[in-house]
Amino acid sequence: MARYTGPKNRIARKYGVNIFGRRRNPMLHKPNPPGVHGARRRKKSDYGLQLDEKQKLRAVYGMLAQKKLKRYYKEAVRRKENTSHVFLEQLECRLDNIVYRLRLANTIFHAQQIVAHGHVQVNGKKVDVRSFQVKPGMVISIREKSQNNALIKEAQGNTAREIPPYLEIEEGKFTGKLLNTPEFDQVPLALPINVPLVCEFLAHTT
Repeated sequence: MARYTGPKNRIARKYGVNIFGRRRNPMLHKPNPPGVHGARRRKKSDYGLQLDEKQKLRAVYGMLAQKKLKRYYKEAVRRKENTSHVFLEQLECRLDNIVYRLRLANTIFHAQQIVAHGHVQVNGKKVDVRSFQVKPGMVISIREKSQNNALIKEAQGNTAREIPPYLEIEEGKFTGKLLNTPEFDQVPLALPINVPLVCEFLAHTT
């Protein structure tokens, strides 16, 4: 499965937020967006606004490919509920994202890596598929052999990062659980994102 290896700091500067939660905040030394400063910016079209929101959402969830976003969008439409809410719920319940939210990884990219390398268990069984959909009641843990990993231990100790209300963690035990389906307004996105606009964009490009 392809993994994003491009310039992460450049993306953070573009949106003016340490979007990936990196230990070295890229905004400290270069707070301005990349590119030529002071240039006049044209008013964006509706398409341009939708594209921007889609790119922000991709970034928040670890630079997901548009192909994957389309897949989640199609599933959300199929379920006949609020499309935006179901769409965000699916992204939020990805295994790599849950691992990140539970402070088992320092960044979403670190979470993607430790899942792919087989360090993560779901209900006691190894799962190495980053897109695996976590369901309420499922227990997520780090394999015992991997609990001495320095970066994983560092992530567990970062209590400054709050755990969302739909998750529960056993502090110091490298274990957490999804208590219930995330509500739309409970999801702690790193920056404001108009999810309905993203759905509009995907509807026109699917």
